[in-house]
Amino acid sequence: MLTDRVLNRTLLERQHLLERVPMSPLAMTEHLVGLQAQDVLPPYLSLWSRVADFDPAEISDALGDRRAVRILLMRGTIHLVTAADCLLLRPLVQGTLDKITRTSQVSREAADVPRDELAAAGRAAFADGPLPFKALGEVLEERFPGYPARALANSVREMLPLVQVPPRGMWRQAGGVVYETAETWLGGELACEPDLPAVVRRYLRAFGPATAADVTAWSRVTGMKPVLDSMDGLVTFRDAGGRLLHDLEGLRVADSEVPAPVRLLGKYDNLWLSHADKTRVTTPENRKRWMGLNGGVGSTVFVDGMLEGLWRETEGRVELELFRELTRAERQELDAEVAALETLLAHR
Repeated sequence: MLTDRVLNRTLLERQHLLERVPMSPLAMTEHLVGLQAQDVLPPYLSLWSRVADFDPAEISDALGDRRAVRILLMRGTIHLVTAADCLLLRPLVQGTLDKITRTSQVSREAADVPRDELAAAGRAAFADGPLPFKALGEVLEERFPGYPARALANSVREMLPLVQVPPRGMWRQAGGVVYETAETWLGGELACEPDLPAVVRRYLRAFGPATAADVTAWSRVTGMKPVLDSMDGLVTFRDAGGRLLHDLEGLRVADSEVPAPVRLLGKYDNLWLSHADKTRVTTPENRKRWMGLNGGVGSTVFVDGMLEGLWRETEGRVELELFRELTRAERQELDAEVAALETLLAHR
C-alpha cells in the first residue's frame, strides 16, 4: 500500500519538481508527454520549474523551427509537444475530439454538416497556406451557408490536426491564433496505428503509479483498464483508498520524507490535471479556490508538494495569495523563488 505522501513525492520526483535537472527543454517536454498550453506562459513556467538554467529562447526557437508545436490534444486542450509527439498523439486522441465536436456548446451548432464534407472543405481551406481562426470560419461559412462560422471553424479544429503557427506561443512575442495542418507544417504524416501501450508506459514514467481512471483523466481516452491488464512489465500497488495502481517494473517510489521545494507553476500544468484523484497534490478546497467559476483563476504556488496559493503577475512583479500561513523556512524559500521568477519574467 502506498500512502498519499509517498504518491505525492513519487509524482514530484518523476515530474522533476524535487530539483531542477540539466535536461534540454525539448527533452523535458518529451518526458512529460507534452505541456499544458492553453495560455502562452504556462509551458514556459512548467519548464523553468523543472530545468536547470532554463532559457525560454530554447523552446521558443523550437517552435520557430518546427521542432515543437502547439496543437489540440489530451482532454481537448492545447498542448505544446515535440514534432514527433504531435504526429503520434493526435491520432490517439482523435476519437475523444470527435466526441467533443458532437457535444461542445460551440461545435454542435454545426452538427448537421456532413463530417466528411466539412473535413474536406477544411483541408481545402489551407491550400494557399496558414489561416487565422476567423478567416477559416469565413471560408467555411461560404461553403456551408446558414451555419455559424465559429462553429464550423471550431469543428474543423477538432476534426483535423491543426497546429498554431508562430509567433503564437513564442516567448514574449505577440501573435494571434493562426492555423496550418500538421502534415504540411511538419512535412510528415500522422501515425497510422499509434502504439497505445507505449504511450501509457510514458505516462506512467512521468505520472505513475496510476489507476486506469488516472490514465483516462490525463488523456480522456476510455477503455484503459483492459490496456493496462494486457501490458507486461508492470507492477501493481494499492493506494490508501484501496484503488489498484499500475507502475513500470523497475521504477522506484520516492521516500515520503524527501523535502519538496517551493515551486511557482502556471495557471495550468499537467501536475494536477492528469489524475482522476487530484488529492496527491491538492486538497479539494484549494483546488476549488484555483478553479473559481470556470477554472484557472490564477497561477499556482506549491509548498511542501501541495497547492497552497495563487500568484499573479502585475507589471513584472509577482503578487501572492496564500491559502495558509507559511513557516519561516517556507517563506524564505518562497521569497527566493519569487525573486527568480521575476528575473525570468523580465527576460526578453
